[in-house]
Amino acid sequence: MGTSINLPNEWEPRPHQLRLWDYLEDGGKRAVAVWHRRAGKDSTALNWTATAAHQRVGTYWHMLPTQAQGRKTIWDGIDRYGRRMIDQAFPPDIRTNYRKDEMKIELKCGSIWQVVGSDNYNNLIGSNPVGVIFSEYSVADPAAWDYIRPILAENGGWAMFIYTARGRNHGALLYEMAKGNPSWFAEILTVDDTKVIGPDIIEEERMSGMSEDMIQQEYYCSFTAALVGAYYGKQMLIAEQEGRICEVPHEPRHRVETWWDLGVGDSTAIWFVQRIGHEIRVIDYLEMTGEGLPYYAKELDRKPYVYSRHIAPHDIEVRELGSGVSRRDTARMLGLKFEVAPNLPIDDGIDAVRAMLGRCWFDLKKTPRLVEALRQYRKNWDEKNKIFQDHPCHDWASHAADAGRYGAVAREPRDQMPPRLPVFAPRDAGMGMLG
Repeated sequence: MGTSINLPNEWEPRPHQLRLWDYLEDGGKRAVAVWHRRAGKDSTALNWTATAAHQRVGTYWHMLPTQAQGRKTIWDGIDRYGRRMIDQAFPPDIRTNYRKDEMKIELKCGSIWQVVGSDNYNNLIGSNPVGVIFSEYSVADPAAWDYIRPILAENGGWAMFIYTARGRNHGALLYEMAKGNPSWFAEILTVDDTKVIGPDIIEEERMSGMSEDMIQQEYYCSFTAALVGAYYGKQMLIAEQEGRICEVPHEPRHRVETWWDLGVGDSTAIWFVQRIGHEIRVIDYLEMTGEGLPYYAKELDRKPYVYSRHIAPHDIEVRELGSGVSRRDTARMLGLKFEVAPNLPIDDGIDAVRAMLGRCWFDLKKTPRLVEALRQYRKNWDEKNKIFQDHPCHDWASHAADAGRYGAVAREPRDQMPPRLPVFAPRDAGMGMLG
């Protein structure tokens, strides 16, 4: 006779976790939980998933912003009692297979649970998850939800978004939408609500150097605090306040230049820019993964723009070992003549973007992903040493930011265009994050 295991295994929700747990137990399908640091977001989600996987056979994902983060935080994560989180939620007696390389557990009931990254969501083609945890959603690629949403709508699956606040971004918008939608669960829990962390610990964090903005984000779930570590947060906030995220029409009398970040395994990102007088008008944006230069050449041809130049990073000059042909050569054969941006240190490029953003206008409808990426582009946080590292976090936001950096450091072209048009008045000025 086999061992009997009750789920959740050796875990029960604490008082502040009960409202979310009860919503899910009652059949709720969409939940947003903005809880403070160390409130038990992931442990609650893991134990709910283990329970749900035995109520409905299917595939379940625990999605972190990156696969590497998923491995560190969830797959190898240790709970406050010193147990591996996945061993507690999915004890060996309920498993049939355990794939460390894929971070996947197959259960005896027939369900599959897997840790995945939003940086890899579009490579999960063919999967049909019936339950998805979006952990740290506020710093994840928001396109992952757009990709997964129709799957869950079709199969009646559920989604849970668990995160702390990270400025006025897609996480803030999702919470506000959920709060006003009766079919969604929406909850903010600060340390004052849970009493899990006392004022003495908060004060200790302050004394050890944690900034007030980070304390407000991490412990008081403030969406209005500045995103700590963001390179362009101040500049993008000013752009929003000045109404420069609005409707930015294409001016046919002026040529368009494009700024590229060329990916191979990663995304390729392209800004479409018109320089009119002192202004830099960002009228369009394109980002795609897994496509070669012929695809982008066709996409540029399809747009109603006359181009002045195309700017690419210096690595476009690198030649393939087999053919000896560089991507710049390939582009030239496709009718794309690239100008190569100077190969400057990243910090110099970031300073150039900061200086440039005060001149930029962003189209509200065509560049929401770009605007959000510029808000989210930030330094890496070293959790162990509690400091920001001196290099950017390489995530979904970095492709758009890198393309802008190459454009910012390129030489300013001599204005050979018609006289400057009148400055247009901003219409429908707003956040411009999700369209």
